[in-house]
Amino acid sequence: MNKQSAYADINGTLLHYELSGNPNSLPLVMLHGGLGSTRDLDVLSEYLIEHFRLISIDLRGQGKSHLGDAPLTYAQYQEDIQALLSALGIRQYALFGFSDGGIVAYRLAAQNPQQVVRLVTLGSTWRLEENDPTIDTLQGLTVELWTELFPEGVAYYNASNPTPDFPALVSAVKTLWLDTSESGYPCDLVSQITCPTLIMRGDDDFLFSLSEAVALKAKLTGANFANIPFTAHAAHQELPELVCPIIQQFFVTADTTTASTN
Repeated sequence: MNKQSAYADINGTLLHYELSGNPNSLPLVMLHGGLGSTRDLDVLSEYLIEHFRLISIDLRGQGKSHLGDAPLTYAQYQEDIQALLSALGIRQYALFGFSDGGIVAYRLAAQNPQQVVRLVTLGSTWRLEENDPTIDTLQGLTVELWTELFPEGVAYYNASNPTPDFPALVSAVKTLWLDTSESGYPCDLVSQITCPTLIMRGDDDFLFSLSEAVALKAKLTGANFANIPFTAHAAHQELPELVCPIIQQFFVTADTTTASTN
């Protein structure tokens, strides 16, 4: 896969991004999950590279992006992505977001309806209520536990980030995950999303429950929903041969529907 890797000075920090795919096609912005990087989405890029101009972005502080001094919030991620796309001259685009990346994507689609023309999320919740059972899981996360679960990801971060400090990053991301203020989860903002949308979750995803996915679908007019069997949170990595054709079919169907209404 031929990629162009670059940095951009955005909102007081340096964000790393990669360009690949067909430069004459619709831009598809790819946003990874928390404590991850652009490489986590490479398995999807292989399926989509012929059909889109792919823009894969390392969120602030993660992958090869610098952390900067601003606190990590979903609102800050949103501002970063908007500023980077503006700097790249991108006016309309599709979005794919996994987990945290999808939460950012909800915010982007809700508040930029003229720019976001397609939206796909995987394992991405939209609110954090007081009694949410995942709160204990998020609060209990430690550097040691994450390193035990994802040793390759931590090693990649330590080797590739310009100023690696994984304990500081984990602390910042945990604060972000537990943020219930307006700078956090989109909550009812999702009702402002107007573009064709596909919501996906792995059938055994303990972070994004089936009931929350159904509640989210009810907030969106005409949204599509796919519950992926035999997978948990990272369904795209667990069964790409099942997830990727669903994403491709969504884009084909969305394009056909849009064309028929114009």
